[in-house]
Order: sequence, then structure tokens, then C-alpha cells
Amino acid sequence: MKQRTLAREVSIKGLALHTGEAVTLTMKPAPAGTGIVFKRIDLSGAPELRPRVDQVTDLVRATTIQSGHAKIHTVEHVLSALHGCGIDNVMIEMNASEPPIMDGSARPFVNLILQGEPVEQEADREYFELDAPVSVTRGNSSIIALPCNQLKISCTSADDRGIHTQHLSLTIDPDVYMTQIAAARTFTIYEDIEELLKLGKIKGGSLDCAVVIRGDKIISKEPLRFADEFVRHKILDIVGDVMLLGMPLKAHIVATRPGHAINAELTKALFALLEERRKGPKKKPRPKGVLPTETSLDIQRILETIPHRYPFVMIDRVVEFIGNDELVAIKNVTINEPYFSGHFPGNPVMPGVLQLEAMAQAAGIVMLRRTGNAGKSAFFMSADKVKFRKPVRPGDQIIINAKITKVRGDKLAAAECNCTVGGQVVSSAELMFAVFEEGAE
Repeated sequence: MKQRTLAREVSIKGLALHTGEAVTLTMKPAPAGTGIVFKRIDLSGAPELRPRVDQVTDLVRATTIQSGHAKIHTVEHVLSALHGCGIDNVMIEMNASEPPIMDGSARPFVNLILQGEPVEQEADREYFELDAPVSVTRGNSSIIALPCNQLKISCTSADDRGIHTQHLSLTIDPDVYMTQIAAARTFTIYEDIEELLKLGKIKGGSLDCAVVIRGDKIISKEPLRFADEFVRHKILDIVGDVMLLGMPLKAHIVATRPGHAINAELTKALFALLEERRKGPKKKPRPKGVLPTETSLDIQRILETIPHRYPFVMIDRVVEFIGNDELVAIKNVTINEPYFSGHFPGNPVMPGVLQLEAMAQAAGIVMLRRTGNAGKSAFFMSADKVKFRKPVRPGDQIIINAKITKVRGDKLAAAECNCTVGGQVVSSAELMFAVFEEGAE
């Protein structure tokens, strides 16, 4: 399926529903990849708004978007018509903050689109195709989106008294939308009108642009266009509100008593999935154990492998693994080491026991790599033939050599280790340690 725009510029005039302002709306052709763009030509700098759900600021009986100081009220009928008619790219210029309400349906905007003569463009259309269910609930309203290879909407509309309960399920394509959905008008409960007026809403409202329900009676200037016109208008609003994804949707939407607020919640959830998909698949966390394929370890991988933390990490880097049983590591000794303040003041020397600990940590890493014991830790058990030959001072770099010499059932191991500085051995030992499951007592 190719992207579509209009062949020529078209305009429509009327009064806005909520602000009551007179407004002219003009649709203009736009290049492939532009998307739907609103332009407030009545404001300084003619700011542009790309309707997305993260710009929604008000959902009381309409969908309002805002970017900076520019707002557009009641975008749902225009977006619904564009989505339903399969228009991908268009510039919509307005000289006020709200599109004209016209007769309260999307039919005038569909007619405007048809006057503009939709044309295909070279670029392919991009859809958001759902691959897992998404659902939201607000009070007695719920809406769920299911994976589907087309846009299908199953909707139940009902008022609190259950007098005007209606249900309809349709697969939405341009023909179905234009003949079965676009003409359905907005409606309201008579008792809600006073409260809406107090909220500063429906200043341009009249029986010319809405159907009013009073008890079991329908008040309108013309008869209902469909026996189930209310549920059809609910579907019309859903088609418009999900277009705030920024691209057409393929999903089966099942809605019970929907409204703009819950429609926006669903669209936000879908938008989050879309953004996550655009970022690419999440990187799987690296396993904690040392992998046999690794030839060296930086400090991050060391911290993922052994449980030690400041100030007891005695290895800065594993430089090289030699076969399966041996490694070469380094420890940079600086004056910032916390033990130098007391060992010894005025004559700082690295404690021999910490050199021993460095050898034990290195031998433990070798053992974990050798046996593939990810998720386990090596515990130092004993030391034999320990020798300290030269003092280690701030500024020295210790080269640690550790080699596994004996293994018993991948649980116990012995290792020969030494530390050198400047090519001279400063300490050495034969160590014994055991491997345990993390958290085991």
C-alpha cells in the first residue's frame, strides 16, 4: 500500500463547537513522509503541530493537543476522516484554535478530502502492527487492542441507564468508513449540557451539530442517520484518537463504553510500544559468569562476575586468559587507597593480606570461567606457602598471575598465584577455595 496525499488544496468554513469561533480550515498536499501537520496561521510565526498522543492536554468531550503556546481543540473528527480515508500526508492550515464542527460528524471532512482528490505517492505506507494484546480500564469503561492484520473495531456504547445500548463490529477501510461511519453525529445527554457550559465548553453547540438524548427521546433537527448512530460515532472517535499514534494502526479494538479519555490511554500505551520498537530490541543483560569466549575483562565485567565492591575490589582488569586454567590481571595501586591512611602514615605500604586477597579474587575468576559456573561465587578457604618479598607502594602496578592446579568436582580448587611489580615477584601463595551458589548458606 502506497502513501497518499491530496492532489489540490481545499477549504471549509464553519463555527467551532467548544470555542464558538468562526474558522477556516484548509487542507494542502504534502510530500511523502510528512505525515499530518496542523498549522496555526492566526498565531505569530504560524506554529506547526504534529498530532501525537504525548501532546494531548485536554480530553473533556474532545481531544485537545498542544505544542508550546499553540493549541488545537477537537482534532478527533478531522483525524478520523483522514485516517478513515487513508490519507497519510497533508498540511492543515487553520485561522483559529479549533476545526469547524459542521454537522457534528466527519462527513464534511470526508467530502473535503474527496474534493481534494486523493492521490498515491511513491513511498510505501508504514503501519503500526500490534503483536501482543494491550488493554486499559477506567471505571466501567474498557478498551483492548488485539493483534490483527487490519483495523477492526468492535464497540459497545451505553449510557448509565442502559436505555440506548448499542453494539457494532466493523472492519475499517475507506469504503466502510465513508459509508458506515463518517456520517454519524456527535451526541450528548441533555442533563450534561449545563455542566459543559459551566466548563466553558460547547459555546458553538446547537441541534445543527449534535444529537441530544433526553430520557428515552432523541432531540435533533433531522432524524437519526442510522438506528445505531451513537455507537457508530463512538467508532468514529476511536478511529480519530488512535491516529494520534502518528501512523495508521492494524489491530482489533474491542471497546466498551469508550470515550476520549480511555481512547487516549490506549493510544498512549500503543505509542509507548511504538517508541520502544523504534529504539530496537532491548539488549539482553550480559550473564554474570565469565564466558569461555572472553579473552579479557574490564572492570564492569569483573563487577558482574565477583560479589566484591569498594573498598575490597582488588582487580582492575583481567588482561589475558591463558587456556582454561590461567589468567593475568592488574591492580593499580594509588595513594587514594583507603588503607594507606593507617598503613602506615608517612610510609604507605599495601598490606600483604590485600595482595593475598587480590590473588584469591583472580583465582576465583579463573575457576568460574573454567567450569562455567555463572551465578556462583568462589570463596577463599586457605593459603599455604605465603611469601611477601618486597613492599608495594602507591604508584605501583601489580601484575597478578593465577593458575588452577587442582580441581575436585568443580566445587573445590587449588591455585598457584603470584604478584609482580616491575618484573619482580613481590608476593606469592598457594590457595584453596570453594565454589558455592550465590545466596547459599
